[in-house]
Amino acid sequence: MNLLGMPTIKLLNMDILFINPGNPSGIYQDLAEDYSAIEPPTWSLLLAESCRSVGYKVGLMDVNAERLAKQEVAFRIKYLNPRLICFVVYGQNVNAGTANMTGAVALSSYIKEEGFDAPICYVGSHIQALPAKTLNEEPSIDFGFTNEGVYALRSVLSQSKIDVNNLEDIKGVVWRKDGVAKINPPERVVPSNRMDIDLPGYAWDLLPYKEKPLDLYRAPMWHAEYDQGKRSPYAAIQTSLGCQFKCDFCMINVLNRNDQEEIGVAGNYSLMRYWSPEFIIKEFDKLVELGVETIKITDEMFLLNRKYYVPLCEMLRDRGYGERLRMWAYSRIDTIRRPEVLKLVKDAGIRWLALGIESSDRSIRLEISKGRFEDVDIRKVIEQVHDAGIEVMANYIFGLPGATTESMRATLDLSKELCTFGWNAYAAMALPGSQLYKNAVDKGTELPETYEGFSFHGYETVPLPTDTLTAAEVLKFRDDAFIEYHSHPPFLEKVGDKFGSVATDNIRDMLKVRLKRRILED
Repeated sequence: MNLLGMPTIKLLNMDILFINPGNPSGIYQDLAEDYSAIEPPTWSLLLAESCRSVGYKVGLMDVNAERLAKQEVAFRIKYLNPRLICFVVYGQNVNAGTANMTGAVALSSYIKEEGFDAPICYVGSHIQALPAKTLNEEPSIDFGFTNEGVYALRSVLSQSKIDVNNLEDIKGVVWRKDGVAKINPPERVVPSNRMDIDLPGYAWDLLPYKEKPLDLYRAPMWHAEYDQGKRSPYAAIQTSLGCQFKCDFCMINVLNRNDQEEIGVAGNYSLMRYWSPEFIIKEFDKLVELGVETIKITDEMFLLNRKYYVPLCEMLRDRGYGERLRMWAYSRIDTIRRPEVLKLVKDAGIRWLALGIESSDRSIRLEISKGRFEDVDIRKVIEQVHDAGIEVMANYIFGLPGATTESMRATLDLSKELCTFGWNAYAAMALPGSQLYKNAVDKGTELPETYEGFSFHGYETVPLPTDTLTAAEVLKFRDDAFIEYHSHPPFLEKVGDKFGSVATDNIRDMLKVRLKRRILED
């Protein structure tokens, strides 16, 4: 389905319809109109291609990108007539899935009210983190997957008739038995030696578009050098899955188990799994052929395993993509100190590195990474990256355990000193699936009452308090810091010198959009 409107006849009576839900105004407020990114639905694309590769007829509906009304969604479902409807509920980063549950639940509830026969299942970070709790609280969800769902989904689809009241023999699902959520034994995640086979790429052809592929998607402002015209078309691609680190604020490893603990529900996400470089380069070739130049490498730790990233970067370089592509990738600040690596990365077309600095306070950095963060000279690392001709998106977190007003101020001052072209900061959040969430539950800390309360930019946002700061104080500091940094004269001068007056004008226009917060009584 790629025409933004009527699905074609050949897609009728499909096996499964993947839905990427949306709630942009609830998550980003007025930033959703022109400034927040619109990410391609990476996991919807991966799961769709995986199911298609073993013979199932699949469709994909991107409610978020198309800004579809629920009535239009219902119309398309009637026309496509799927056996199974699968909501794929992740976020623009690994920690944003819970916030997207608001739009998902509202839409699946509407679909149920309209009387469709097809069962509704969920896959995503929130239901992975809290499977039983989610199913017990959300009647519109018939069942869910307790990890990425690749093999469990195939098991469900292999049934001639999907009986949501009898999923006893399906590993890796949470379902209702006699009206109560039941978590089945876990299903394995896709191992590295099966990545190219069982997750064989992206169903790019199923994405909607206006005039050309991927033109409904847009990069973050900084990635496009603060130029609206460079934001689309935009794609995101992964070369690996998982993360070997266990930072307290991150839910990628789905650490907590608050309903039926310690049964391995989510599978082992701490093992890094990789597609082969030879396989991944073909996906880049497809995107280049589609005319995409602005690309995000979504991996949590792209520059970690030289066995995989070096040959891939060499192939990108040798194809001449370094001159054509505008890419960015994540890295830890303690893993990128070799000049030869930075040169190769730049030659491959990676013009930005998103680095998790988090805090200027060494003790806080060590605490949230459980001592696995190799302490580094942050200023020197940033200087080395800049000397290589690569720009930095610096990420910070205000309100981490141990933070004070003074430590947050020191972090902001450090960020202004570093003066990177990209700057992003969140208020620390107890996200379901993270160690911070488990700690908050154990301590009885007040948590958000709604899904939107877990968003970083939403009106309902409720971050964690610290020993010395209230949640409101942390959030106010973060919002004020965003304005202070992006209004900082040396920053604006630097952006203007590099990218021109259009970029600085766009930044000033962005600052006119002020977030409102309930806990700040806006």
